[in-house]
Amino acid sequence: MDGQRVIDWADGKWLNPPLRTEMDGDELVVTARSGSDFWRTTSYGFVKDDGHALLTGFPAASAVEVTFVAQFDTLYDQAGLMVRVDEGTWIKAGVEMTDGVPHLGAVVTSGKSDWSLSPVPDWHGRRVTLRASRAGDAVTVRARCEEGDWQMIRLAPLDPDADALAGPFCCSPQREGLQVRFTRFALGPADASLHA
Repeated sequence: MDGQRVIDWADGKWLNPPLRTEMDGDELVVTARSGSDFWRTTSYGFVKDDGHALLTGFPAASAVEVTFVAQFDTLYDQAGLMVRVDEGTWIKAGVEMTDGVPHLGAVVTSGKSDWSLSPVPDWHGRRVTLRASRAGDAVTVRARCEEGDWQMIRLAPLDPDADALAGPFCCSPQREGLQVRFTRFALGPADASLHA
């Protein structure tokens, strides 16, 4: 992405600080708290808003990218990118362990959450990048593994006047000790087009 600026990890602000963070060179290793998650009501009947997200400003006409290593082994282990307006208006997109297989997915929440998934078994243990591009009244979410082609995974509404934040997130609903290695966090101009 031309015009991209790498964001220093220290410039983000934690929503729900994780159990532990440590720097490994330029990479941020995050240990999630057991039981952490983001979800609102649909099907499960509960509200969870205690997942970990390192957020910075996400202005109109910009795009944010987060890269991490997807090495998960327990149901609902997850990491990726969050876009957040408030506790009832947010998007999380990334890789989540479901039915024993890593899945690329997105949850869009506007009062209540929805959830879409697609299996990506060959992404296990590899470097994954999520990208959210904000233009007009929408956010376009894309993902890729290593240097592969971008895949569009979601087009979601977002009020063009909303004061939004974005950045890396992770959750560990079912266990202690999930570690996620985030390797990059960057902000730049929005995509020129919905289609590549």
